[in-house]
Amino acid sequence: MEFAEYADRYRTAEVTRDDAGVVTVRMNTRGGPLQWGGRPHRELPELFMALASDRDIKVVILTGTGDSFIELPDEVNALAEGRANATVWDRIIWEGNRLVDQMLDIEVPMIAAVNGPVTVHSELAVLCDIVLAAEGAYFQDAPHFPGGLVPGDSMQIVWPMLLGPNRGRYFLLTGQQIDAAEAHELGIVGEVLPADGLMARAQEIAADLAKLNPILLRNTCHALVRPLRRAMADDLHTGLALEAIASMSAREWFRDQAADDA
Repeated sequence: MEFAEYADRYRTAEVTRDDAGVVTVRMNTRGGPLQWGGRPHRELPELFMALASDRDIKVVILTGTGDSFIELPDEVNALAEGRANATVWDRIIWEGNRLVDQMLDIEVPMIAAVNGPVTVHSELAVLCDIVLAAEGAYFQDAPHFPGGLVPGDSMQIVWPMLLGPNRGRYFLLTGQQIDAAEAHELGIVGEVLPADGLMARAQEIAADLAKLNPILLRNTCHALVRPLRRAMADDLHTGLALEAIASMSAREWFRDQAADDA
């Protein structure tokens, strides 16, 4: 696929490419920090598929806008309240699988420039090959267990893999925030940088990688990502399905609680 065919197609991402083949994806909502919701859930898998199909790309930089990488909108979570039926969940599961699968299909190095807190869909940052974080960034899985949902969307795979089984379960069950400095100590983040130097460092690394043999880049990424792809093949769909079942049970549970309190 040619860059011009997809670069301007997405409302939740500004996509640019330089002469060296480095693509920068700046996620946003109306020019501000990306507010997670239905649109990015639909659009980002399509964007990742387009990037994976563009053989002229050498490196991808993924970053956010303003002072957040991705944030939750200030609204009631309809999924946690059981207000999504099986038809809605069928689409959510389909998109959720594609979001991770298509990202891992991008066979060039991906650099996450985590410009601020990432409280939702943190896999988009930590599944990148190189993770750089601004000093004020932190990682959290706020919408799942703390928000009334089973940790799906690969959270149940990624965080125990990065932190170890016990620490990973603690992170998911308590809603812990891991700041950039601790994330660096734990091996989640490669470098912590001042916010005003984050993109310059990402671009510096990308420029060095883009000078290399493109087949070397692609085959190295393919080799490094294979364990992640195997883990996703085993458990990604299951996590999303369990999330859906628990979500659809919530309306009945809330009704029973209200009846008990009456």
